[in-house]
This record gives sequence, structure tokens and C-alpha cells, in this order.
Amino acid sequence: MRQYLGATTLSQETEVLITIRQIIRATDLYSRQLSKTAGLTAPQLLLLQAIQELGAVAISKLSTKVSLSQATVTNILDRLESRGLVARHRSHSDKRVVHATLTEEGEAKIATAPTPLQDVFSTAFEKLEEWEKSMIVASLQRVAGMMNAENIDASPMLHVGIADEAPRELE
Repeated sequence: MRQYLGATTLSQETEVLITIRQIIRATDLYSRQLSKTAGLTAPQLLLLQAIQELGAVAISKLSTKVSLSQATVTNILDRLESRGLVARHRSHSDKRVVHATLTEEGEAKIATAPTPLQDVFSTAFEKLEEWEKSMIVASLQRVAGMMNAENIDASPMLHVGIADEAPRELE
């Protein structure tokens, strides 16, 4: 157990709550850094990177890639397009399909953005032994259950999102 403010030894329950809060704060601080340095939210950066990886991509495929609803992706793309970071155009083969592509400004924005927090996490997580990974997954799933959060739909990205850009199914 750790000492908190150099005083009392904390209970395990308190240790867990502090650790959860540290994780929340880390995602919040990253989101602020991303906004300050790149002028983007984490979901915006994630979409830009997915478009860069996939090339001209249909909104439905982009939605699947980033684990966000099509409505959320469309909303984020509206913002990115208004800033000149992406362009949308109809497919030549199927006029019902809309493709998103990066503009030069979008490419430049990705180049200057900090590494996504989930990439930093993934790099560290991959270095762990399999038994450590399994313990972390099981422990976090148990914590989610204890917080009545096991049925909340969540994408595999670490961010503190803006309400209309990141789904918040906490009802």
C-alpha cells in the first residue's frame, strides 16, 4: 500500500479508487494536451488516422474501423470538413456511398499531433507477460461490473470526449 500525502496507509478500496481517478485524469490531461497542441479531440485524431490508413473510405467502413456509430462519425467528419482537414465525395460506382479523404491540411495535422494515448498504452501492454495481461483484463472487467458499467458500450480509445463526438451511454 502506498502512503498518501505522506501520512496514513490507505485501504485497498481507497487505493483502487485513487487508481481509477488517476486513469481518468491521465485521459483528461492527454485530451487537453491534444486539444492544445493539435487543436483536435481524440476521436477527431482517431478518424484522421483511420482515413490516412484506409485511404478514400466509406463512412460505414470508417465507423466500423474506429468503433463509433455512423451518426457519431458523420458528426465528427462535419467538423473536420468545415476545418478543411477532410473532404467527402460520392462514390463513382455507387452514388449512395460517401467516401472521406484527407486533405493536405489533414495530413499535416496528423504529422504534428502527439501519439494517441491508446497507442502508448498498447505499446506498454504488449510488453507484458500473458498472465499479466489476463490478470489486468479480468480485474478491470470486475471493476467495471462493480461500477455497473459492464453493459456500457465503449470504443477502444482512451479519451475524454465532447458529448456530441463521443457516445456517453450512462443512462
